[in-house]
This record gives sequence, structure tokens and C-alpha cells, in this order.
Amino acid sequence: MIEQAAAQPQSYRIQPGDDLLVNFYLDPEFNEDVVVRPDGQITLQLVGSVQAAGLTPDQLAQNLEQAYSRELRSPTITVHVKSMPGRRIYVAGQVPHPGSFALQPGMTALQAVADAGGFTDNSDRASVILIRRDACGQAAGERLDLAKAITDPDHNGEEDAHLAPLDIVYVPSSTIAHVDLFVKQYIQGLLPVQPEPYIALPAP
Repeated sequence: MIEQAAAQPQSYRIQPGDDLLVNFYLDPEFNEDVVVRPDGQITLQLVGSVQAAGLTPDQLAQNLEQAYSRELRSPTITVHVKSMPGRRIYVAGQVPHPGSFALQPGMTALQAVADAGGFTDNSDRASVILIRRDACGQAAGERLDLAKAITDPDHNGEEDAHLAPLDIVYVPSSTIAHVDLFVKQYIQGLLPVQPEPYIALPAP
């Protein structure tokens, strides 16, 4: 699924992995479709590497106009976020429609489960596991009591975590006693090859 830039808030910050369209209004021969590298930069004709991650599309466009002003006369540039493949989360386990979903601003674990069709009758809503990788790719788990988040919505911030890109929300069918052991088994034991950060999850 492609997330169009128009559907994103103006304050959206570009991330590594985003696919950008850089359009030159008066010089279309310089138009480019570029992907933001892991170091947060993009490479363009004439100006080389330019920092993109952390900026809004409008801020990046202004920086590019400055950079290209040394090469072109009064360049007018727009930047559009074509797609955000890194801005996804995964829901697995006891939900009707497990899979990957677009990460929306402010999205929580409970909202992600709702996108996956909600809980099945066999789910343990009080022992949902949030799996998140650190900068080194090491996975760690945190138990979330989403049953409490549902019954006590005024205080669900204590139990319903906000999600980050590439998070995995796993809804178990029975209580998991040791979160760290479960994460090790789920991430390492069930897969023959150590996965990349944005793997497709196995069917529950």
C-alpha cells in the first residue's frame, strides 16, 4: 500500500527508507525519485549528498533551493513523500487479520490491534507483548495489559504504549510467564534465519 504525501500532516518528518519525489518546476530535467539512505541523506544531481531525515518536506525543499541556487537560476523545488516503507508496524497472534499496517501518528498498540480486526475469543488481552528492536537490531519485549486499557480508558496510557516504526504487537492465546524468553523464541527460535528489521511475520 502506498501512503500519499497529501494524507500526511504538514509536520511529518522524513525518515530513512522514505521514497521521495523531488520536482523542479522550471527545470524538470532535474526531477528525481530518490530513497533516503540509512544515514538520512539523499544523493541528487549537481549537489551530491543532502541531509533529508528529520526535516519536513517543505524544509527539505527550501534547503534544496538554496543548494541549487549556485547551479540554477531561481530554482523552485517541491518534495513529496511517495511512500514510507519503514513506517509500518506488525500485529500477530490471536487477531482476525494479522499482518503489517501503516504506522499512523500517535498510534498505540490497542489501535494497531483494532486495525487487525480486534481480539479473537481465544486471546489473552492482559498479556499482549510489544516487541521492539534497538539501534543494534536486538529485540526486547514488554508486556501490555490491554484488557485494563479497554476497561479503564481514562488511564490507558499506562498500559497502551505508543508505537514506533517496525514494532511488533503479539496477542497471545495464553499467559506468557517470561517475556524475554518468549521474544527469544518468537524472533530467533521460529525463524531459520535472523530476520531483517522489517520482516514479514509468520502466520500464527
